[in-house]
Amino acid sequence: MASIKKRPDGKYRARYRDEAGREHARHFDRKVDGQKWLDQQTAALVSGTHVDPKTAKTTVAAWCATWLDGYGTRRASTVRQAKVHVAQIVAEFGPLRLSAVRPSHVKAWTTKLRESGLAASYVYALYRRLAQIFADAVHDGIVPRSPCSRRTSPGQAKQRPYVATTEQVWGLYDAMPARQRASILLGAFAGLRTAEACGLRVADVDFMRGMIAPAVQYPALPLKTEASQTPIPISRTLAVELSAHVAQWRADTILTADDGVQFGPWMLERAIRDARQRVPGLPDGFRFHDLRHYFASLLIESGASVKVVQARLRHGSAKTTLDTYGHMFPDSDEATRSAVDAVLVARADSLRTREVIA
Repeated sequence: MASIKKRPDGKYRARYRDEAGREHARHFDRKVDGQKWLDQQTAALVSGTHVDPKTAKTTVAAWCATWLDGYGTRRASTVRQAKVHVAQIVAEFGPLRLSAVRPSHVKAWTTKLRESGLAASYVYALYRRLAQIFADAVHDGIVPRSPCSRRTSPGQAKQRPYVATTEQVWGLYDAMPARQRASILLGAFAGLRTAEACGLRVADVDFMRGMIAPAVQYPALPLKTEASQTPIPISRTLAVELSAHVAQWRADTILTADDGVQFGPWMLERAIRDARQRVPGLPDGFRFHDLRHYFASLLIESGASVKVVQARLRHGSAKTTLDTYGHMFPDSDEATRSAVDAVLVARADSLRTREVIA
């Protein structure tokens, strides 16, 4: 229902009711302006993009606070990361109304972030957080559309992972404290992530069958995805090495500190930083996670298919595997040349046979 009525003071009162039955009204000096406003609101109601005029005044800072309250059900580390991202977003857009943020503002922001020296991957992460916040605002009916789209995306930086040589992996193994050397085995020959290696329990390893079944990540939190729970077959030699480690350093978890407590991810990264300085050729930024890239390279060099590599690395999709390691798979140029050449040669032989018969 919508109508315009002239008030005793000479102004025009335009009003309408939204899909929830709430009445909204505005006053105009001219009837034509009131009708234009009504037409806009009616069109928004019909198209499903209507926003309550009162909630349309919500600022970015206010919505981010509400959004974080709802996001707090996730794991603590995920929430902490979101708060860091949101702080950057509020610093840039906080006082603005959500509806006032334009695509041009988003592009200018990501450009400024890049020029400030932030890594391209971090700029993309901040942009994706902004897009997530606006998508939820659209879903909640706070704004009709998001200023984030393919056109405003700064693009995800794609860097080829550093793959250590076998000599470097063993050099890192020798440089690590004896009690933590098993971490190198878990990263380079089972592909465990940092928090998974620190959270791996002795009960999660089947030494007889040669299987590692990740169930938790440090300290004892659920794994992030279902794919991460996929069991990893390990070689008999690796199972023997891990069994010997457990026999020497008895504890509930595979990795422990000198005092016997569970080894934390920050402790592992610190140990890696100390050890990599004694390994020739390893870059300064080498992390425990880079051992996972070595594991992927071993599988690919052995002839494993994309699906096998995906399963062993426990990626959610083959696309993730190809995006990260596609350049490592052997070039098939010669194979395609041979396939086409075989067809052409067969055709030529067929034509020569016909000529002979004729």
